[in-house]
Amino acid sequence: MFKKIAIVVAVLIAALLVFAATRPDTFRVQRAASIKAPPEKVFALLNDFQRWEAWSPWEKKDPAMKRTFSVVTSGKGAQYAWEGNKDVGQGRMEIAESVPPSKVAIKLDFVKPFETHNTVEFTLEPKGEATNVTWAMQGDTPYLAKIVHVFLDMDKMVGKDFEAGLANLKSLAEK
Repeated sequence: MFKKIAIVVAVLIAALLVFAATRPDTFRVQRAASIKAPPEKVFALLNDFQRWEAWSPWEKKDPAMKRTFSVVTSGKGAQYAWEGNKDVGQGRMEIAESVPPSKVAIKLDFVKPFETHNTVEFTLEPKGEATNVTWAMQGDTPYLAKIVHVFLDMDKMVGKDFEAGLANLKSLAEK
């Protein structure tokens, strides 16, 4: 009986490993919102790391988080590092591209709970009296991450935080 159970378990594990290998090599999570404010006002909130505390959903998950800013906190080259609880982990961000008032691209590096290197991009498009803001994150999915993604949906997991952040951004920018 034990031998049959072991064979079934081995087959299930092998099937999981094969299925994970067929998963995409990259991921992308994206959300968008319409904000009734000019692009310049929204851009200023995104382009300055010291202003993220007012709208970023992760800032609220650990108010005691340790934050370190580079001398320059906004625009290309600005850096922000954090170390927090299990909900926010540890990592750093650097603004890689800043195109007022339409785009902010960020190099995002997590150290904990696991090491990852992703790209975050905010694009702003004026639409009448509003600004359409798109928040996207993309990165590579190495094999071990593919196995994890079989059980955890990255889009659902991170997407809800993007939605909360865009709602906070909307509330702040529309004041």
